[in-house]
Amino acid sequence: MVIGVPKEIKNNENRVALTPAGVAELRKASHTVYVQVNAGEGSGFSDEEYIGAGAIMLPTIEEIYGIAEMIIKVKEPIAQEYPLIKENQLLFTYFHFASSEPLTHAMIERGAVCLAYETVEKTDRSLPLLVPMSEVAGRMAIQEGAKYLEKPSKGRGILLGGVPGVKPAHVLVLGGGIVGAQSARMAAGLGAHVTLMDVSLPRLRYLADVMPANVDTMMSNEYNIREAVKHADLIVGAVLIPGAKAPHLVTRDMLKLMRPGTVLVDVAVDQGGCIETCRPTTHEDPTYIIDDVVHYCVANMPGAVPYTSTVALTNATLPYVMQLANKGWQQACRDNAELKVGLNVVEGKVVYKGVADAWNLPLTAVNEVLQEEVLS
Repeated sequence: MVIGVPKEIKNNENRVALTPAGVAELRKASHTVYVQVNAGEGSGFSDEEYIGAGAIMLPTIEEIYGIAEMIIKVKEPIAQEYPLIKENQLLFTYFHFASSEPLTHAMIERGAVCLAYETVEKTDRSLPLLVPMSEVAGRMAIQEGAKYLEKPSKGRGILLGGVPGVKPAHVLVLGGGIVGAQSARMAAGLGAHVTLMDVSLPRLRYLADVMPANVDTMMSNEYNIREAVKHADLIVGAVLIPGAKAPHLVTRDMLKLMRPGTVLVDVAVDQGGCIETCRPTTHEDPTYIIDDVVHYCVANMPGAVPYTSTVALTNATLPYVMQLANKGWQQACRDNAELKVGLNVVEGKVVYKGVADAWNLPLTAVNEVLQEEVLS
């Protein structure tokens, strides 16, 4: 198969979808890999390393899209990429369709095959291609939150872990999944007092067993959240409903309950955010203030640590890329149920329920689409 790796052009996105090591593995399987010049530069990988691994370098993004049967990326295509996408071309990347109606309609119109990292799902409901970036984002949420709690950043002027004789900051984490657990552990490690909320009692029991002593667990409901935000210095939104919009757990009126300088970090911003006043920001302009509350809502947080993120992501995606390249997307999805549920939009049809529900679009059964490919 001919595989294309374009340079990411989203604001301050320094990750790349494939490392030189990944290129070498694909070349061993006799696949052709085209990489755009300087695609890996932001992650610390030179063109020479890609060439040494067997990649063919192309100077422009237009050439990459023009030649590739499968495009592998990190972030969803942005508007200037839409015209480059060909009918029947396979795109394997993070899409988060439920948070962007224009992107959804653009991919439908282009007739592309859109396989989303974030909805590839194992039988135990875990999300193997979201996990590595969730681990990075969960840890970063505390790192960034601690920074924006500083007074020059308009925060409360509180050191997360405190010092002897001074209480540590209180961190509230909404959601006990991968992001929430990583955030709670990171905050606890820095000495903060942490409250970790989730709607699943079995999950809370598990977290209570494995978390440090300075992490308390609590059932997530509106009453408990309203009470907790009054005392929190840093609030992390870490709620995910795979492929669908995140629910608004922190509402606009709750900001009035918070102390001036409280910091909100919404890791769920890719899926619409679980904080009502959240809107996507960039690493270039990461925060804004509403009602004296600092909002940090960067949509590609792991892009700030691109080396770590790129290696972690390729470790997870490469086995799936290999299956798609070896078998073609139709057969790979028939053979692997994990990949099958990753299909979101196929040749003009929405095949993922969360995306159809988000934008009130007709839903086509994924089996029907795969069957159509057999018959054709």
